[in-house]
Amino acid sequence: MKNKICDIAEEYKSILWEIADYLHANPELGKEEFKSADFLKKQLIKESFKVGEALPKEFPTSFHAMSGNGKINIGFLAEYDALPEIGHACGHNLIAGMSVLAGIVCSKVLGDKATVHVFGCPAEETVGSKTVMSEKGMFKNLDAVLICHPDNVTAFGGTSYATHPLRITFLGKPAHVADPDYHGINALDTLVDFYQRLNELQRSFKKPYILGKIITEGGNAPNIIPDRCTMKATIRSLDADYLEGKMLFAIKELAKKVAKEHDTELELEHYEPLYKNMINNKCLEKFMQDNLKALGVEDIRIYPDDYADGSTDVGNVSHDAATIQPTIKIGTGIDAHTPEFAVAAGSEYAKEMALLAVKAMSMTACDVISSKEREGK
Repeated sequence: MKNKICDIAEEYKSILWEIADYLHANPELGKEEFKSADFLKKQLIKESFKVGEALPKEFPTSFHAMSGNGKINIGFLAEYDALPEIGHACGHNLIAGMSVLAGIVCSKVLGDKATVHVFGCPAEETVGSKTVMSEKGMFKNLDAVLICHPDNVTAFGGTSYATHPLRITFLGKPAHVADPDYHGINALDTLVDFYQRLNELQRSFKKPYILGKIITEGGNAPNIIPDRCTMKATIRSLDADYLEGKMLFAIKELAKKVAKEHDTELELEHYEPLYKNMINNKCLEKFMQDNLKALGVEDIRIYPDDYADGSTDVGNVSHDAATIQPTIKIGTGIDAHTPEFAVAAGSEYAKEMALLAVKAMSMTACDVISSKEREGK
């Protein structure tokens, strides 16, 4: 079966090349990926997938494609948004190609035992469509979800930070600084007090965290008492429940207390959705590691469970279904979100490595089916 998977992947690898090259030459920002989404959908329709809308109101460039009629549900996540000015410097042109081709390969080889899903997931770099898909329960019935990310190393393990950025605004009352009778209510004094007390509060957080904060509004003129002052904070933890239940709760309660003490009004707004921490499924990781090794990939790095260097909406998916997001090496001495990475993402070497990942992902789907069959599903 796995030999057939590799043969079919080789036979249809032009699909990966076409997707990777087209998206690389036509980068589109998040929520604007109309050409990219159409290109992917046409490839899937051509291979007999039923393609429908996923989030037509929230994300018009999203889609959900299905093929096969088996009891076991396998999902692949396609990302295809680019970055401003530097294009596909995160390699989403390759992610889209890998997920679409893996879906096609699995549908042709495993379609009698599995139902294959390919999810078109726009705006990963900005507002994260997978967070909304997760909220709507789109991944709940999947037995396995796979996505592979280009990188400068082939790696498994680790996690990602749960994050829920917060905007905190204090509203006072303006006055001229020289007015002898009316002094207004200084929102900046409130914000500065809150900032200092937040520094004290964060010392009480026991689990690993990140708290980055900046003042984005601090008044308009030095001779006017500031009536509106704002802080933006990125608040991250390796545990989404700890982030929401402990950290954010405590920060919001402190903001309310400080606002009351200074007689200011308070506005709290999450300006980006909650990205949950990534839970890489150990069984799926073992399957895919073994499959990559069988394909000749020996240089594989394994990260400790608490290793994290960013946040991703794939984390939300991993709280709904068994999920993995390993990385595949597409170059040396390159870092994501740089012009050099964008060049690497368009290279022949990157596409060859992506093809190896397609084979390993599809072989892993085969392993999932065999495992589920042994369990009697």
